[in-house]
Amino acid sequence: MKRIAFILLLCLQSAASQSYVKTNQSPLSVSQFIGYDSYDSMYTITDMVLRKENTSGEFLFTDFQLGNITSVDIINPFNVVVFYADTNTAILLDNKLSLIEQINFNLLADVANISSVSNAGGNKLWLFNADSQQLELYNYRNNTKNIISLPIAEILTDQTSDFNYNYILTPTAIKIYTVFGGLVKSIPFQGGQKIITHKGRVLVVKEDVVYEIIEDSLKLLSIKTTQISIQDLQVFEDFLYIYDRKNVHSFVVQKAKK
Repeated sequence: MKRIAFILLLCLQSAASQSYVKTNQSPLSVSQFIGYDSYDSMYTITDMVLRKENTSGEFLFTDFQLGNITSVDIINPFNVVVFYADTNTAILLDNKLSLIEQINFNLLADVANISSVSNAGGNKLWLFNADSQQLELYNYRNNTKNIISLPIAEILTDQTSDFNYNYILTPTAIKIYTVFGGLVKSIPFQGGQKIITHKGRVLVVKEDVVYEIIEDSLKLLSIKTTQISIQDLQVFEDFLYIYDRKNVHSFVVQKAKK
């Protein structure tokens, strides 16, 4: 109880310029909540099956031979990137979850064990090479790689990206890189577990508490609700979605009055 009270007090004292107010709660029972795309389609994973649902219907994709789905990037709904770490393979899907392309990193001339994959746009993927501990930009159309980072001397906890920046979460820091190569900044942060981004907004989860990068530092978000056990989350436009294994909790940004 003391810990909860302390967290709530910190939230009220947060220097963030905006808060997140709960607007809705919808029941959901899935293995993983991925989030919503720009066409209001919801993506989830259950029993190794990727599911996309909207008002037009439901679309499914699965390939049991590839193993469990490690991650799904829906930044571009017409080029969904699905990564299977078990088989070192990335799958590209169209807006109906039909196969566009399959990339097996074991079959490339420059073989590498990849621990994370996300969409970098323009026929490119962000890759984290687990062998060299480096971030790479891979063009799957002409099969070329650009090394973006020096070797990172820590285990990769999580990573997220958009078309311009990649955010790497390690046990001690958040490292930000650009597509042009090189480290933009490193923000000290101990024990982060998840990191997400959307249009420059970057959120990090630690022990069911959400932080946001504001003015090059991390601030506690002000969320007007009781504590929620965070399984998955997504920030999209002015909304924050948190999945707790039973419900999707929706929050909207409430900007401070001037």
